[in-house]
Amino acid sequence: MPSGHEHSSGRKSTGPALSDHRPELEGLQRRLFLRKTLSLGAVSMLSGCNLQDGDTIDKVLWAMSRWNDRAQAWLFSQHKLAPVYTEADVTRPFPFNAFYPEDSVPEIDEMGYRLEVSGMVANKRLWSLSDLRQLPQASQITRHVCIEGWSAIGQWSGVPFRTFLERIGADLTARYISFKCADRYYTSLDMATALHPQTILALDFGKDPLPPQYGHPLKLRVPTKLGFKNPKHIAAIVVTNDYPGGYWEDQGYNWFSGL
Repeated sequence: MPSGHEHSSGRKSTGPALSDHRPELEGLQRRLFLRKTLSLGAVSMLSGCNLQDGDTIDKVLWAMSRWNDRAQAWLFSQHKLAPVYTEADVTRPFPFNAFYPEDSVPEIDEMGYRLEVSGMVANKRLWSLSDLRQLPQASQITRHVCIEGWSAIGQWSGVPFRTFLERIGADLTARYISFKCADRYYTSLDMATALHPQTILALDFGKDPLPPQYGHPLKLRVPTKLGFKNPKHIAAIVVTNDYPGGYWEDQGYNWFSGL
């Protein structure tokens, strides 16, 4: 089953073990099991409900998912950082992952690329890659964690997302940030995660510009979230109070999906 925008290619990480993230993954598995158990229990208690009542089951499952989102958001802290590593820890080669084969990666003209911003922002100008590179830059070596149980460590560099949101005059009290991508993928974040110091708009992987298979020309790197919350090939960003959902989230994946 695909885990999101970065679906497992079946390749195992050659980097360090998952020991530093295993408690979080085990906790995630327990939460998912509990959610299923509570949901079925709630369904059985509903008057006149049975397992053939798809509409009622869907409503209960979605209600439990939203409750799970609120609980995770309440526990989230902008002061808690994801583990960081050294260049010697980087997984080589870093796996390609997507919901399509590698030969279907979109080809985007770097010179003609323009990032669109809209919604609750003061400045809706278009941003070229050159514009983005003129903003303050940050680098991180962090672990990408997939809901399927594998992980890989990579080095990403780019614009701290908070810096970008402040530069475009985004309303930082808005609830959501939505991302639309050139490969038809879409997802969204809560504002607290968007403002986390380790959330960046990545322009580089390692020492070079992002290659196509890793998200060229622009990828969101969020080490406090599971892999499918890290969109690649970003074409547009929307700041909004309206729940935007996501490609996999709209099909039942937990929306918050934090570690």
